[in-house]
Formats: sequence, structure tokens, C-alpha cells
Amino acid sequence: MTSPERLRGAAAPKSHNARTIAALTTNPGCSRRAVMDAAGIDKERLAAYVGFPARFGQSQFAITRGNVFEAQLKADGCAELLRLLREVLGLPIPQVSYDDLESVDQLDARADRSRELLTRAAGGESGTLFDHPLLRLEVGGRWVYLEPDLIALQFGGTFYVVEIKSFAVIDGQADGTKVSAAATQAAVYVLALRRLLAEAGHDPGLVSHEVVLVCPENFSNRPVATLVDVRKKLSVLERQLARMARIDPILESLSPDLTFDLRPDSSGVPQRPVAELVDGLGQIDARYSPECLANCELAFFCRHEARGTTASLGKSVREELGGVPSVDLALSLASGAVAPADDQEEAAAMLRFAAQLRSECLS
Repeated sequence: MTSPERLRGAAAPKSHNARTIAALTTNPGCSRRAVMDAAGIDKERLAAYVGFPARFGQSQFAITRGNVFEAQLKADGCAELLRLLREVLGLPIPQVSYDDLESVDQLDARADRSRELLTRAAGGESGTLFDHPLLRLEVGGRWVYLEPDLIALQFGGTFYVVEIKSFAVIDGQADGTKVSAAATQAAVYVLALRRLLAEAGHDPGLVSHEVVLVCPENFSNRPVATLVDVRKKLSVLERQLARMARIDPILESLSPDLTFDLRPDSSGVPQRPVAELVDGLGQIDARYSPECLANCELAFFCRHEARGTTASLGKSVREELGGVPSVDLALSLASGAVAPADDQEEAAAMLRFAAQLRSECLS
């Protein structure tokens, strides 16, 4: 059986952050992603080398806008943010303690200081706003540092995670995809904080399953805050992290000499033949869907690999046409050119009915 270390090769393991951990939940059934992330393989570099570079990422404009918006909220000791928290949580706070943990430079020292302050607050001592604390979460057997915008308000024994985003809420509505992504990212922080408190002997239930999402309102920089329930996100996240810790059954099915080592030669070019890497990727089952294009660095490779399959048309199509793996077979079943197998009868009837409706519409 190969090992995560052999799969990764000589390269240092790729570090996760809240965004990449959140992305794990978008396709929890994908063995390829689980293995790659558990081994710490640089998927972006691998995808570029085999000819399918990733084409997504956060724009510099969005990063700058987000930094400006966050700085506005946190000016004067988080005065504006505190006003929002008082409104959305409905809790009067006569006195506020503010701890800026970003001022601690060294990572381990900052994580230790964050742990000290948060556990002290969990024990009923002072603590209200914790700016940019540093949390840790175990992902695939390695510890990952996480930096939430604010952990958050602690009042009456309850912690809230605050997630600050620069996308706008217009007439009370925000982009559903962006809200979902922000909620998943915040769920990562909730899970990390709950585990921190549990390790310190405190009740993890002190961390609320509701997070405070703060965004600009309409076309101004005036902030608005709302509570978002992340319980469903948390359950999916915990299942996927547990799955990454149990990848041995997948590794047992792979060649013992399989590796994705991209060690370069003297000219800086990886020594491995591209065809060898592509064959290696083919050994690990993927579960491609179009949603992967916004979340996974290997998505364009997997899309090319899945061309002609019903899975490439989306999760709903794959689920509706269970047992019908290819588009060609689906068309043949729809036309009646091929008799369906026993497990294809229901899908075949649906395809024939759809073909009949299409024919009637066209005529």
C-alpha cells in the first residue's frame, strides 16, 4: 500500500486554510480530492503541469475592497462592529474588552495567546471581542492554522464567530452562492473553536451554531449584519474531515509505487513524464460535477476526463440517471435503440418520456 508521504513525494505538504477546508465540503464523495488533500499535494501545481491549470481565485480588487471594509468596521476599537453586534444579538453590553491578537507576530505564540484568552473567557472571566485570533484544526493528520476575522462576541457564556465579507446585500438579498461559501468558511472556525474549548475541558456548546455575517448594504459601505445557521455545514465538514483521516481503504487500491512527486531537475522542470502522472490520477476515482470548477484546482482535468458522461452534466442529472453512466447510452435509451438493464428501467422510462415531449414541442 502506498502512503500519503510517498504520494506527495519530496515536496512539503500544502498548507490548508479556511477557504480550502470549506471547499472540501462541496464534493464529499470525491475520493481523488480526499486523497490529494490528505496527502498535502499541491493540486494547483499538479493541474498546471498536466496541462489543465486552475482558473479561479479571488481577485485583487475583491481582496482590497474586503480589507478596506474590515478596517472600517474595526476602527476605534471595533466601534461600528460592536454597534451591529448589539443590534443583531439583542444583547446590551455595558462594558467591552477588546483584544487585538494580530499584534502577536510569531504563529505559535499567537495561537497560545488566543487559546489562553478564549479559554479564560469560557471560564467566565473577562473577554468580549477577540480580533484575528489564531486557531488550529487537524486536517488529514496535520495541524492547520486558521485566522477568523473575529471570535467574536462573548456574552453570557456564548461565543459567536463573526465573518466579514465585501459582497453586497441589496434590498435585503445577497448572492446565495456567496452566502453559502461564507457560511461554510465560518463553520470551519466554529468547529476549530469548539474543539479548542473541548480540549481545555469546556463545553463546546458554548460556541453558537449561528454565525454573524457582516456585509455592505446596497451600494454603500454601510454595514449590515445577520445571523446564519451553520449546523448543516458543520455536520458535512465533520464527516469530510473524518473521511480524510480514514483514507487507508482508498490507498490499498492504489499501486504501491504510485507517486505525484514533482521534484524538478536542474532547470526547474519536474522530472516526471506527464503521461505517468495522468495515469496515476486515473487510478483514483473522481466524482466530477460542474460545481467543482469553482472549488477544486483539478476540476478542469476532471472535466476533460468526464467528457461524455452524465456526471459531467451536473449532480442533479447524475442522480436522476443513476445507472446510466454515459450520454450516448442515455440517448440510446431515450430513442429505444437499446433495451435497458433491470437497474435502468426507471431512468429509461423518464428519458423516453422526455424525448417524446421534446419531439412534440419541435413538431
